[in-house]
Amino acid sequence: MTEQVMAAIDGSQFSTAVCDYAAWASLALGAPLTFLHVVDNHPQTAEPDLSGNIGLGSREHLLEELSQLDEQRAKVAQEQGRLMLQAAKERAIEDGVSAPGTRQRNGTLVETLDELQDEIRLLVLGKRGETAHQASEHLGSNLERVVRTLHRPILMVPEAFTRPERVMLAFDGSKTTRKGVEMLARSPLFNGIPVHVVIVGAETGDNRSQLDWALATLREAGHEAEGAIRAGEVEETLRVYQEENAIDLLVMGAYGHSRIRHLLVGSTTTAMLRRAKVPVLLLR
Repeated sequence: MTEQVMAAIDGSQFSTAVCDYAAWASLALGAPLTFLHVVDNHPQTAEPDLSGNIGLGSREHLLEELSQLDEQRAKVAQEQGRLMLQAAKERAIEDGVSAPGTRQRNGTLVETLDELQDEIRLLVLGKRGETAHQASEHLGSNLERVVRTLHRPILMVPEAFTRPERVMLAFDGSKTTRKGVEMLARSPLFNGIPVHVVIVGAETGDNRSQLDWALATLREAGHEAEGAIRAGEVEETLRVYQEENAIDLLVMGAYGHSRIRHLLVGSTTTAMLRRAKVPVLLLR
């Protein structure tokens, strides 16, 4: 089974950026691209069940009509999805992808991705879905569940595509982030793109040797790499470094026993993901 770049699209304002980042990743990785649309027939924002309020006599007739309405709604959602998939496919072809595929499934996004994860090399999805609140610091609930469920790299993208030219890896020397450095070194995704490795912490001998190892690993694989050790609060320190160095893609480990882990999987959705104005690649 060929692993592919899979891009989850819906009716949100993030979908065009999802298409463009997915096309970029597919071309950089030399991997096939598939667009996925999931029709959730029981969305969280479903209309209330009014069947209990229907009066005597007309009850059966109205229940039948409600059932027909549900069926119509499902058909419309499927047709909308087909049109979105076709538009995404055409956009990817314009971006240079030769034969993007499309898939439409019924169910929930999280369950569907869990079933398909053996086929996924990289998942691309928007910061929020079409039913999420539009406030800029809200994160789609689907995204948080997907991050917790999937054991594949996930690229979370903002509303507009910018071709990545400087990448930052948040590194803490943990097993997860060391694996992230090795994965990044092997991957053609960032060929020709400078990689900044940043440790948030004190300037200690251990931190320095961890940073030296990371930079050597990347450079041996042919990447241009530079690094920094900065003291401070994790989220703010990374954000300041990102702004100072015009970083346009952030790479983080999604799990691991570290301060960076608590950023991503604490009980509240993390400031790092919520406030990110650039794409974030989460490594598992």
